[in-house]
Amino acid sequence: MGIDWITKVGIQIPIIQAGMAGGPTTPQLVASVSNAGGLGTLGAGYMKPGDLRDAIRQTKLQTEKPFAVNLFIPEKNNRSIHQEHGQQMEKALQKIRLRLGLAEQTQWPQSQESLFEQQMEVVINEGVPVFSFTFGRLSQEWINLCKQAGIYMIGTATSVHEAEQLEKAGVDAVVAQGYEAGGHRGTFDHAVEEACIGSMALLPQVVDAVQIPVIAAGGLMDGRGVAAAFLLGAQAVQMGTAFLTCYESGAHPAYQEKLLQAEETDTRLTKIYSGKSARGLITAMMNELVDLEDATLPYPIQNEWTRDIRNRAAQIGNVDYMSLWAGQGIRLQRRRHAAELVSETWQDALHRLDDWGKIARSFL
Repeated sequence: MGIDWITKVGIQIPIIQAGMAGGPTTPQLVASVSNAGGLGTLGAGYMKPGDLRDAIRQTKLQTEKPFAVNLFIPEKNNRSIHQEHGQQMEKALQKIRLRLGLAEQTQWPQSQESLFEQQMEVVINEGVPVFSFTFGRLSQEWINLCKQAGIYMIGTATSVHEAEQLEKAGVDAVVAQGYEAGGHRGTFDHAVEEACIGSMALLPQVVDAVQIPVIAAGGLMDGRGVAAAFLLGAQAVQMGTAFLTCYESGAHPAYQEKLLQAEETDTRLTKIYSGKSARGLITAMMNELVDLEDATLPYPIQNEWTRDIRNRAAQIGNVDYMSLWAGQGIRLQRRRHAAELVSETWQDALHRLDDWGKIARSFL
């Protein structure tokens, strides 16, 4: 199977900037990646419909090239089931709020299902060329509507089984997300601990199992990683952490500085911030609440209950209580323009693949 899908989508370089929700993926970053020939992605999981519409339109003002929007598949919100855990978690979070000068939060978060419906309506009505999603399977209704609108759909899988489920549902391509990846795990048909599969093991198995294009993600930071992904059968790569310290990134300056100073042993999976397992730089908040990992409320409840803490931490530049998502390739972090990252990474990958071809031919 070739990479005809690249031409179909309308990009020149098979590098996708991951949809990192929470502010890093500014319209400027997304447009810069797309203008460089890759595929920029708006991380819109937390955006209100009006804000998403504005961000899409701002992106369109800065590029005529294709770009994507990434959303989170919502989960049911059941208060009665989680009441006991909620009391434990709220007590612990209240101590942190007092430390940061915040008021006690007692209101139970509302369901995110209606928000997702409104976000999807914006995606379709605004004519977004590519739509990617994580945390589950898109409903058949929305898949049909996306196909009718000519939207290219990309799902996220952390196992072969999940990739097969997404292909069966009708998505156009699948991201094989390795254990090394920063940010939220896309696991939806397993317990997270069952799907902690490294990229080198996961990628070729997914490639062999499905007929749709496979996009590699997890720990990819430079041309070496991209070249390796292509040798393992990927038809594109998705990079997230590498873009966080680009000049166009909306990540908090203190967050970016931590990324540039971090080492490969400085990340860990946690559910403390959002209720979903995610990899990030180890923070004081993660260490303080480590014994409550099993009492963490499901997404989006936990995410809503920690939002005021994370927002306050960002306001005062306190990285101890921010969510600092990052992958395991962190030592390779650099500060540069997004267009340079796309171009330099792709050229380096091509050179390395060419060099390997010459080495391989020398053995013939």
